[in-house]
Amino acid sequence: MPYNLIEEINNNVRRALTEDTGAGDLTALLIPAQQRSTAHVVSKTSAVLCGLQWFEGCFKAVSPESEIRWLARDGDTVTAEQKLCEVTGSARALLTAERAALNFLQMLSAVATQTRAYVNAIAGTKAVIVDTRKTLPGLRFAQKYAVRCGGGCNHRFGLYDGILIKENHIAAAGGIAEVMMQARSIAPEDIFIQIEVESVPQLRVALDAGAVMILLDNFAVNQLEEAVAVSRHYSLKSGQPVLLEASGNIDLDNVRRIAETGVDRISIGALTKNIQAIDLSMRFV
Repeated sequence: MPYNLIEEINNNVRRALTEDTGAGDLTALLIPAQQRSTAHVVSKTSAVLCGLQWFEGCFKAVSPESEIRWLARDGDTVTAEQKLCEVTGSARALLTAERAALNFLQMLSAVATQTRAYVNAIAGTKAVIVDTRKTLPGLRFAQKYAVRCGGGCNHRFGLYDGILIKENHIAAAGGIAEVMMQARSIAPEDIFIQIEVESVPQLRVALDAGAVMILLDNFAVNQLEEAVAVSRHYSLKSGQPVLLEASGNIDLDNVRRIAETGVDRISIGALTKNIQAIDLSMRFV
């Protein structure tokens, strides 16, 4: 893991609460300071639950004495009207932390739920679902954690832990062979080099330039099948395995057909950027 998850959670929670409360929660002052209450969180729809630590962090940051009893865990499939947890503590603290806590739980559960749908759609194939850098600003680590809870895998976390050569890099460097040579000259041993190609002829050039991790951008199904065949022939000839990743214009309607072409990975930006928050409700009891 290229980051400290606890530190990221604390940073996310602190920013969310600061954004929401500013100098203080004026409405919570309507409640007596000494009053203690219990609230239940209920899912209003089926979902894959994710975000427990962010949810807890919000309540603990407002009042360390808050107690949360969970009835489901990250990665669990929950159903409509299922009670997810019970929160007990200062009534003022529960009301102050409620919105930020639910925002995290709803958003991260949405990412995990969407990821699980894609993972289930390609079950039985060799392909895996991976995410992208198309994440909400400031919440990349949280969203990538949610992808894992949904059964997907993480691509690079940022520009620092992998080299992904795209069309603009190729154009600026003068071509595929030139940019691959430059990438190999600067990449540390533990950093992968991946190059994006937009056609089978470009794929052949990339393979001849020594590329072994290739992103196939917006390939049609028949082009993906040809790319897999070309890469297998190259691997047999060179003894070097080639990892192929499909990306672009992929949805739940076509993802299985794409997986069946034999590609190794399918990257989907929609896992983290095209999501609809899960409907959750928190009610005092």
